[in-house]
Amino acid sequence: MNYRDYISNPSRPCAVVVHRGFWEGAPENSLLAIARAIAAGHDIVEIDVRRTVDGEFVLLHDDTLERMAGSKKRPESMTLKEVTKLRLRDRDGGEANVLTRERVPSLNEVFELTRDRIFIHLDVKHREVIPEVLTLAQAIGVDQQVDFWADLQTPRDLAWIREVVGPHGVLFMPKTHLNAADAATQLDLVFDLAPAVCELVYDTLGDITAVSDRFAAAGIALWCNTLDGVACGGFTDTAARDNPDDIWGRLIDAGVSVIQTDHADLLRAFATDRAGGSLMAAS
Repeated sequence: MNYRDYISNPSRPCAVVVHRGFWEGAPENSLLAIARAIAAGHDIVEIDVRRTVDGEFVLLHDDTLERMAGSKKRPESMTLKEVTKLRLRDRDGGEANVLTRERVPSLNEVFELTRDRIFIHLDVKHREVIPEVLTLAQAIGVDQQVDFWADLQTPRDLAWIREVVGPHGVLFMPKTHLNAADAATQLDLVFDLAPAVCELVYDTLGDITAVSDRFAAAGIALWCNTLDGVACGGFTDTAARDNPDDIWGRLIDAGVSVIQTDHADLLRAFATDRAGGSLMAAS
Protein backbone atom coordinates (compact mmCIF):
# COMPACT_ATOMS: atom_id res chain seq x y z
CA MET A 1 0.00 0.00 0.00
CA ASN A 2 1.36 3.39 -1.03
CA TYR A 3 -0.72 6.41 -0.08
CA ARG A 4 0.82 8.77 -2.63
CA ASP A 5 0.17 6.33 -5.47
CA TYR A 6 -3.42 5.90 -4.33
CA ILE A 7 -4.09 9.65 -4.09
CA SER A 8 -2.40 10.31 -7.44
CA ASN A 9 -4.43 7.70 -9.31
CA PRO A 10 -6.67 9.76 -11.64
CA SER A 11 -9.04 6.84 -12.26
CA ARG A 12 -10.00 6.18 -8.63
CA PRO A 13 -13.43 7.17 -7.31
CA CYS A 14 -13.78 9.87 -4.67
CA ALA A 15 -11.83 8.82 -1.58
CA VAL A 16 -13.72 8.64 1.71
CA VAL A 17 -11.98 9.96 4.82
CA VAL A 18 -13.54 8.68 8.05
CA HIS A 19 -13.44 11.47 10.64
CA ARG A 20 -11.93 10.26 13.96
CA GLY A 21 -12.74 6.69 13.04
CA PHE A 22 -16.19 5.17 12.77
CA TRP A 23 -17.33 6.88 15.96
CA GLU A 24 -21.07 6.31 15.56
CA GLY A 25 -20.45 2.79 16.84
CA ALA A 26 -17.45 3.36 19.10
CA PRO A 27 -15.60 6.16 20.93
CA GLU A 28 -13.99 8.63 18.54
CA ASN A 29 -10.23 8.19 18.04
CA SER A 30 -10.39 4.71 19.59
CA LEU A 31 -8.91 1.47 18.29
CA LEU A 32 -12.44 0.11 17.94
CA ALA A 33 -13.56 3.11 15.84
CA ILE A 34 -10.55 2.66 13.56
CA ALA A 35 -11.05 -1.12 13.34
CA ARG A 36 -14.66 -0.58 12.30
CA ALA A 37 -13.58 1.87 9.61
CA ILE A 38 -11.23 -0.80 8.29
CA ALA A 39 -13.90 -3.50 8.46
CA ALA A 40 -16.31 -1.28 6.52
CA GLY A 41 -13.75 -1.00 3.71
CA HIS A 42 -13.10 2.73 3.90
CA ASP A 43 -10.08 4.32 2.26
CA ILE A 44 -8.64 6.72 4.81
CA VAL A 45 -9.15 7.31 8.53
CA GLU A 46 -8.47 10.67 10.20
CA ILE A 47 -7.03 10.66 13.72
CA ASP A 48 -5.89 13.39 16.11
CA VAL A 49 -2.43 13.11 17.64
CA ARG A 50 -0.97 14.68 20.78
CA ARG A 51 2.39 14.24 22.55
CA THR A 52 2.63 13.12 26.16
CA VAL A 53 5.03 14.62 28.68
CA ASP A 54 7.37 11.63 28.27
CA GLY A 55 7.60 12.03 24.50
CA GLU A 56 5.07 9.41 23.40
CA PHE A 57 1.94 9.92 21.30
CA VAL A 58 -1.75 9.34 21.96
CA LEU A 59 -5.01 9.95 20.11
CA LEU A 60 -7.11 12.90 21.30
CA HIS A 61 -8.73 15.85 19.59
CA ASP A 62 -9.35 18.29 22.45
CA ASP A 63 -6.85 20.19 24.57
CA THR A 64 -7.99 18.19 27.61
CA LEU A 65 -9.37 14.73 28.26
CA GLU A 66 -12.58 16.05 29.81
CA ARG A 67 -15.04 15.40 26.96
CA MET A 68 -13.79 11.92 26.09
CA ALA A 69 -12.47 10.59 29.44
CA GLY A 70 -13.78 12.87 32.19
CA SER A 71 -10.38 14.31 33.13
CA LYS A 72 -9.57 18.01 32.93
CA LYS A 73 -5.88 17.24 32.44
CA ARG A 74 -4.00 17.87 29.20
CA PRO A 75 -2.28 14.83 27.70
CA GLU A 76 0.84 16.98 27.29
CA SER A 77 1.08 17.07 31.12
CA MET A 78 0.71 13.31 31.56
CA THR A 79 2.78 10.22 30.83
CA LEU A 80 1.80 7.67 28.23
CA LYS A 81 0.92 5.18 30.99
CA GLU A 82 -1.32 7.70 32.72
CA VAL A 83 -3.19 8.65 29.55
CA THR A 84 -3.67 5.17 28.11
CA LYS A 85 -5.21 3.79 31.30
CA LEU A 86 -8.15 6.19 30.93
CA ARG A 87 -11.40 4.75 29.59
CA LEU A 88 -13.18 6.56 26.78
CA ARG A 89 -16.78 7.71 26.68
CA ASP A 90 -18.85 6.33 23.83
CA ARG A 91 -19.29 8.09 20.47
CA ASP A 92 -18.25 11.77 20.67
CA GLY A 93 -18.05 11.80 24.45
CA GLY A 94 -19.59 14.18 26.93
CA GLU A 95 -21.63 13.33 30.01
CA ALA A 96 -24.50 11.96 27.91
CA ASN A 97 -22.33 9.06 26.70
CA VAL A 98 -21.30 6.18 28.97
CA LEU A 99 -17.77 5.06 29.69
CA THR A 100 -16.73 2.10 27.55
CA ARG A 101 -14.02 -0.51 27.87
CA GLU A 102 -12.05 1.29 25.18
CA ARG A 103 -9.03 3.23 26.43
CA VAL A 104 -7.10 6.16 24.96
CA PRO A 105 -4.84 4.47 22.39
CA SER A 106 -1.19 5.13 21.74
CA LEU A 107 -0.12 6.00 18.21
CA ASN A 108 2.10 2.91 18.21
CA GLU A 109 -1.00 0.74 18.72
CA VAL A 110 -2.79 2.54 15.91
CA PHE A 111 0.06 2.04 13.46
CA GLU A 112 0.20 -1.67 14.24
CA LEU A 113 -3.57 -1.93 13.71
CA THR A 114 -3.68 0.00 10.45
CA ARG A 115 -0.53 -1.29 8.76
CA ASP A 116 -1.39 -2.39 5.19
CA ARG A 117 -5.11 -2.08 5.97
CA ILE A 118 -6.05 1.61 5.67
CA PHE A 119 -4.38 4.95 5.03
CA ILE A 120 -4.16 7.49 7.86
CA HIS A 121 -4.67 11.24 7.82
CA LEU A 122 -2.63 12.45 10.79
CA ASP A 123 -3.98 15.60 12.39
CA VAL A 124 -0.97 16.38 14.59
CA LYS A 125 -2.22 19.11 16.90
CA HIS A 126 1.13 20.90 17.28
CA ARG A 127 3.16 21.38 14.11
CA GLU A 128 6.49 21.28 15.92
CA VAL A 129 5.75 17.66 16.89
CA ILE A 130 5.39 16.47 13.29
CA PRO A 131 9.08 15.49 12.92
CA GLU A 132 8.81 13.15 15.92
CA VAL A 133 5.61 11.56 14.61
CA LEU A 134 7.25 11.14 11.21
CA THR A 135 10.22 9.41 12.82
CA LEU A 136 7.86 7.01 14.60
CA ALA A 137 6.01 6.23 11.37
CA GLN A 138 9.33 5.46 9.68
CA ALA A 139 10.50 3.27 12.57
CA ILE A 140 7.30 1.20 12.45
CA GLY A 141 7.37 1.09 8.65
CA VAL A 142 4.10 2.88 7.86
CA ASP A 143 5.50 6.19 6.60
CA GLN A 144 4.16 5.53 3.08
CA GLN A 145 0.68 4.86 4.47
CA VAL A 146 0.17 8.15 6.34
CA ASP A 147 -0.10 11.82 5.48
CA PHE A 148 0.79 14.98 7.33
CA TRP A 149 -0.81 18.39 6.84
CA ALA A 150 -0.34 22.03 7.79
CA ASP A 151 -1.30 25.49 6.58
CA LEU A 152 0.65 26.85 3.63
CA GLN A 153 0.08 30.60 3.69
CA THR A 154 3.53 32.17 3.73
CA PRO A 155 7.01 31.59 2.26
CA ARG A 156 8.08 30.69 5.79
CA ASP A 157 5.52 27.86 5.81
CA LEU A 158 6.87 26.61 2.49
CA ALA A 159 10.44 26.68 3.78
CA TRP A 160 9.42 24.73 6.90
CA ILE A 161 7.62 22.06 4.87
CA ARG A 162 10.57 21.62 2.53
CA GLU A 163 13.08 21.45 5.36
CA VAL A 164 11.18 19.30 7.84
CA VAL A 165 8.93 17.05 5.74
CA GLY A 166 10.19 17.17 2.18
CA PRO A 167 13.39 15.10 2.58
CA HIS A 168 11.46 12.12 3.96
CA GLY A 169 9.26 11.45 0.92
CA VAL A 170 6.04 11.12 2.92
CA LEU A 171 2.69 12.38 1.68
CA PHE A 172 2.15 15.99 2.76
CA MET A 173 -1.05 17.97 2.29
CA PRO A 174 -1.01 21.75 2.51
CA LYS A 175 -4.14 23.67 3.47
CA THR A 176 -4.94 26.57 1.14
CA HIS A 177 -7.51 29.30 1.75
CA LEU A 178 -9.18 30.25 -1.51
CA ASN A 179 -11.31 32.79 0.35
CA ALA A 180 -8.38 34.73 1.81
CA ALA A 181 -7.26 38.16 0.68
CA ASP A 182 -3.90 36.65 -0.29
CA ALA A 183 -5.40 33.62 -2.06
CA ALA A 184 -3.32 34.22 -5.19
CA THR A 185 -0.13 34.14 -3.12
CA GLN A 186 -1.22 30.96 -1.34
CA LEU A 187 -1.94 29.32 -4.68
CA ASP A 188 1.50 30.26 -5.97
CA LEU A 189 3.03 28.62 -2.91
CA VAL A 190 1.02 25.43 -3.48
CA PHE A 191 2.09 25.11 -7.08
CA ASP A 192 5.67 25.82 -6.07
CA LEU A 193 5.48 22.93 -3.59
CA ALA A 194 3.54 20.71 -6.05
CA PRO A 195 2.06 18.27 -3.51
CA ALA A 196 -0.01 15.23 -4.47
CA VAL A 197 -3.07 16.61 -2.65
CA CYS A 198 -4.26 19.95 -1.29
CA GLU A 199 -7.01 20.79 1.21
CA LEU A 200 -9.20 23.73 0.20
CA VAL A 201 -11.01 26.30 2.31
CA TYR A 202 -13.55 28.28 0.30
CA ASP A 203 -16.70 30.39 0.44
CA THR A 204 -18.51 29.22 -2.68
CA LEU A 205 -18.29 26.36 -5.13
CA GLY A 206 -17.14 28.90 -7.68
CA ASP A 207 -13.95 29.38 -5.67
CA ILE A 208 -13.13 25.73 -6.43
CA THR A 209 -14.23 25.61 -10.08
CA ALA A 210 -12.14 28.71 -10.81
CA VAL A 211 -8.93 26.84 -9.94
CA SER A 212 -9.77 23.14 -10.36
CA ASP A 213 -8.41 22.90 -13.91
CA ARG A 214 -5.11 24.38 -12.75
CA PHE A 215 -4.86 21.79 -9.98
CA ALA A 216 -5.80 18.98 -12.35
CA ALA A 217 -3.13 20.04 -14.84
CA ALA A 218 -0.56 19.95 -12.05
CA GLY A 219 -1.72 16.51 -10.92
CA ILE A 220 -2.82 17.77 -7.49
CA ALA A 221 -5.90 16.11 -5.98
CA LEU A 222 -8.39 18.30 -4.12
CA TRP A 223 -9.54 17.52 -0.58
CA CYS A 224 -12.56 19.10 1.14
CA ASN A 225 -14.31 18.59 4.48
CA THR A 226 -18.09 18.34 4.75
CA LEU A 227 -17.95 18.01 8.54
CA ASP A 228 -20.71 20.16 10.00
CA GLY A 229 -18.40 22.14 12.25
CA VAL A 230 -15.82 23.12 9.65
CA ALA A 231 -17.56 22.74 6.27
CA CYS A 232 -17.43 25.63 3.82
CA GLY A 233 -20.20 27.31 1.84
CA GLY A 234 -23.00 25.25 3.35
CA PHE A 235 -21.54 22.00 1.97
CA THR A 236 -22.21 20.09 5.18
CA ASP A 237 -22.71 16.46 6.15
CA THR A 238 -26.20 17.27 7.39
CA ALA A 239 -27.16 18.72 4.03
CA ALA A 240 -25.48 15.82 2.21
CA ARG A 241 -27.45 13.30 4.23
CA ASP A 242 -30.65 14.87 2.91
CA ASN A 243 -29.42 15.51 -0.63
CA PRO A 244 -26.06 13.90 -1.46
CA ASP A 245 -26.15 14.97 -5.12
CA ASP A 246 -26.44 18.61 -4.11
CA ILE A 247 -23.46 18.44 -1.74
CA TRP A 248 -21.07 15.57 -2.45
CA GLY A 249 -22.11 15.33 -6.10
CA ARG A 250 -21.45 18.99 -6.82
CA LEU A 251 -18.10 18.87 -5.03
CA ILE A 252 -17.04 15.83 -7.03
CA ASP A 253 -18.20 17.47 -10.26
CA ALA A 254 -16.12 20.54 -9.32
CA GLY A 255 -12.98 18.40 -9.16
CA VAL A 256 -12.86 17.35 -5.52
CA SER A 257 -11.70 13.73 -5.18
CA VAL A 258 -11.14 13.38 -1.42
CA ILE A 259 -13.88 14.18 1.12
CA GLN A 260 -13.71 13.93 4.91
CA THR A 261 -17.04 13.15 6.53
CA ASP A 262 -18.84 11.94 9.63
CA HIS A 263 -21.18 9.92 7.36
CA ALA A 264 -18.61 7.65 5.74
CA ASP A 265 -20.98 4.82 4.84
CA LEU A 266 -23.37 7.19 3.07
CA LEU A 267 -20.58 8.90 1.15
CA ARG A 268 -19.03 5.56 0.20
CA ALA A 269 -22.34 4.26 -1.13
CA PHE A 270 -22.90 7.50 -3.03
CA ALA A 271 -19.40 7.58 -4.52
CA THR A 272 -19.58 3.89 -5.43
CA ASP A 273 -22.89 4.39 -7.21
CA ARG A 274 -21.54 7.37 -9.14
CA ALA A 275 -18.40 5.46 -10.11
CA GLY A 276 -20.45 2.48 -11.25
CA GLY A 277 -18.38 -0.04 -9.34
CA SER A 278 -16.39 -0.90 -6.26
CA LEU A 279 -14.24 1.68 -4.54
CA MET A 280 -11.89 -1.02 -3.36
CA ALA A 281 -11.08 -1.97 -6.93
CA ALA A 282 -9.18 1.31 -7.23
CA SER A 283 -7.68 1.25 -3.74
